[in-house]
Amino acid sequence: MAGLNRRDFLISSGAALAAAGMPALAFAQGEAAAPKRGGTLNMLINPEPPVLVSIFQTTGPALVASSKVLEGLLAYEFDLQPRPQLATAWTVSPDGLKYTFTLRQNVKWHDGQPFTSADVAFSIDLLKAVHPRGRSTFANVTRVATPDARTAVIELAKPAPYLLKALSAGESPIVPRHLYASGDPLSNPHNNAPIGTGPFRFKSWTRGANIVYERNPDYWDAGKPYIDGLVFKVIPDAAARSAAFETGALDLGGENPVPLTDLPRLTQLPQLAVETRGYRFLEPLAEIDFNLDHPILKDLRVRQAIAHAINPQVVQRTVAYGYADLSPTPITPGSPYHDPKLTPYAFDIGNAEKLLDAAGYPRKDGGVRFGLTHDFLPYGDMYRRQADYVKSALAKVGIVVTVRSQDLPAFLKRVYADRQFDFTSIGVNTLFDPSVGVQRLYWSKNIRPGVPFSNAPHYSNPEVDRLLESASIETDESKRVVLYQQFQQIVYRDLPILNLVAPRMVTLANRRVHNHTVSAQGLEGNLADVYLSA
Repeated sequence: MAGLNRRDFLISSGAALAAAGMPALAFAQGEAAAPKRGGTLNMLINPEPPVLVSIFQTTGPALVASSKVLEGLLAYEFDLQPRPQLATAWTVSPDGLKYTFTLRQNVKWHDGQPFTSADVAFSIDLLKAVHPRGRSTFANVTRVATPDARTAVIELAKPAPYLLKALSAGESPIVPRHLYASGDPLSNPHNNAPIGTGPFRFKSWTRGANIVYERNPDYWDAGKPYIDGLVFKVIPDAAARSAAFETGALDLGGENPVPLTDLPRLTQLPQLAVETRGYRFLEPLAEIDFNLDHPILKDLRVRQAIAHAINPQVVQRTVAYGYADLSPTPITPGSPYHDPKLTPYAFDIGNAEKLLDAAGYPRKDGGVRFGLTHDFLPYGDMYRRQADYVKSALAKVGIVVTVRSQDLPAFLKRVYADRQFDFTSIGVNTLFDPSVGVQRLYWSKNIRPGVPFSNAPHYSNPEVDRLLESASIETDESKRVVLYQQFQQIVYRDLPILNLVAPRMVTLANRRVHNHTVSAQGLEGNLADVYLSA
């Protein structure tokens, strides 16, 4: 499966899954003539999100939870073409420096206050200040003008050719100015009890158990949502998640909600179906982040040795069970900016040994060179498996690895706030454009303590900064390709992050759930169109 382009996989996924012993894809989208009203959808959220608003948080669960309550200016078709959400129309000036949005009329926040252009201007400024990707996404924004309550004009100092693709509910949520204008937005109580304009209203959050949303009867899209309630269930144990889908306790889950080894068995059940669409917006990537402030790992030879001691094909076949493409660069193979000339670091134990010797870390008593602690992102099961493999692989070259597990808030605090880590197995979403999803990971100006999924290694290279900044404003696509390929070549050599594979994600759904995946955002969409059959 290594040579299969990820977008081709979305087209040929039925054959691919059948080859893995699974039945041909049967999308759980339904053919009913008219949506049925009522019922409660039970949806997996794993792991439990640290907050329910994605204005400063980009963990997958936070985006999923946030986008049902808060909305963005735009939503996106499967081919990433924008469609209306809070904005009903938009124009871009010929020089690319002015984006004018006509906002939807008669929209109210869940507390009854009117939604206006002031909310949009405030939210864009806030995203630029506190969002992990917003610092780069909106870097060129000089102001958001509000000539009237129904018009918002984003003005830029330089072009941002990716901007129209960055305005989804999960990526760039619009928050109520009247509730966020005072105090610290990061500690705002509405981050855990959100008030938005979306189809669902927050009802309760029982930590460790569930998050409950209810239907918004005043939603601007009259008649929607069709379901009465949405319950996000927190089920940390993988076997229990599989059992919950079998028994019907769970109706829906995304981003590989069960162990991939369970999928062939579960999809034999008549009530369950698999969906592979809805991940074009994400473009996930599995990687290893090195702490470049670490006294051992700051040596490039040590990082190169680790790269040569890890076999990416093992990660692809054994860790990801074949549901991945090799991706030795931070721009995945499905992107037009990917550099296909770069290949994975060769699996070469002998070379790894030589590099460690040259770095001044010979084997000592018992063959041990030194020890490291390896943290892994507690999101699904893949990164734990990757961490276990890393431990086994590095033991062969004399590096003793201690794998440390923790919950998601503790992991994020350790890596991004306290920086008390050596190296990590982690997954990131490289998203719809490198300026948004990749730049944040390597840009020196995005070394931001406490902000998750920013520049964790503390990598700083002026030439990389220049290339990223140039590409982010380049409107000529052929020139953007060259700039991003040059960027990939440098970070491939500097190795602040070891990129391994681009996972292929699947959604598992009970067949009674219809219209759960209707856009490029998949389950990060607002689920306003979902309905349940008997």
